[in-house]
Amino acid sequence: MTPRLSFRLILGDDIALGPGKVQLLEAIHDTGSIAAAGRSMGMSYKRAWHLVDTMNRCFKSPLVEASKGGAHGGGAALSPLALEVIALYHRLEARAHKATDAEMAQLSRHLATHTDSS
Repeated sequence: MTPRLSFRLILGDDIALGPGKVQLLEAIHDTGSIAAAGRSMGMSYKRAWHLVDTMNRCFKSPLVEASKGGAHGGGAALSPLALEVIALYHRLEARAHKATDAEMAQLSRHLATHTDSS
């Protein structure tokens, strides 16, 4: 088991952005659908929509724009802001990991491994 840091952007009581939300945004981009993106991550449509709603409320303009269903079904697309946010998140995450590599290595030496048992 390898320890890892997780980078989250918190705004008030909400997690505006984190690794799962970025993964959801990327899945929406790939599938064109909130429901399909959620399914690909093993979550319900309701959960995926809740995460999208939280992100949309936390940013000045929506990250995901959904269209209603109809004869050809609905869909979802990322806004240009979402694409920028994803890129910024990945850059911040990479910089944070690089900045903490030495301390993580030191800290890791003090952690129990998955083979340790009581």
